[in-house]
Amino acid sequence: MDEGMGEERDAREALKGKKRIVIKIGSSSLTHEETGDLNLGKIEKLVRMICDLRGTGREVVLVSSGAIAAGRQALGCEKPQTVARKQAFAAVGQARLMMVYQKLFAEYNQTAAQILMTKNTILDNTSRENAKNTFDELLALGAVPVVNENDTVSTYEIRFGDNDRLSAIVAALIHADLLVLLSDIDGLYSDDPRKNPNARFISQVDVLSDELMAMGRADAGSDVGTGGMAAKLHAARIATDSGSDMVIANANRVEILWDILAGKETGTLFTAHKSTDFELLDYIESVHG
Repeated sequence: MDEGMGEERDAREALKGKKRIVIKIGSSSLTHEETGDLNLGKIEKLVRMICDLRGTGREVVLVSSGAIAAGRQALGCEKPQTVARKQAFAAVGQARLMMVYQKLFAEYNQTAAQILMTKNTILDNTSRENAKNTFDELLALGAVPVVNENDTVSTYEIRFGDNDRLSAIVAALIHADLLVLLSDIDGLYSDDPRKNPNARFISQVDVLSDELMAMGRADAGSDVGTGGMAAKLHAARIATDSGSDMVIANANRVEILWDILAGKETGTLFTAHKSTDFELLDYIESVHG
């Protein structure tokens, strides 16, 4: 057996033992493409999957987009165009989205807890430590923290940010051993597969080279996924440097989470290589960078 293939299989096998997991899902994966309304069937399947993971003894944090979409649906308005309207929609939608999560988790005898974060949550030493302690306590109590950017007050995030990098920051903060980005793509390709039929799928990344990061920047204008590939590669750098494996996988079938944790060859795996001098604050610029 080829040595490289053996290492890939070993890395996939190691996913079976992951115990503290951060799952991120984007707005495009939580809403109906035709209307932009919340896809309750998809959300229910995701919640059921997370509850099953909790049943195996794993700790799970969910980073969920969708507040603005939920607000738009509740208010019966068109897609917001101004920052002020996006913030207003988020104020209505975050409460509505959390109500959906609370109800669905309760049906499976699980408790969801809301955590809203901004860049300053991480920049401020006291706030950062308080956030970590809150996560740790909630997980110890058996709750499922549901995290989102505080869109109502964080205007810069609405204009330029994304939850890919936020989820990586959370994974680093709580010392998660796996981050899963559920998106509308199968994983990382050598080129945009929609434009280049010869684009090669990349199953595993062990080194985030400058060439690879540059490929993400070239895709920065893409509308594939909420954050685009550049954001996902930045997330991979944060997660893997902090000691967490990361997988990008397609959210069309949320049961893919079981495939990932069964060590199956699905999505793109970025293997952890914890940096001995890792400092989370050094990576904050990449939150919006």
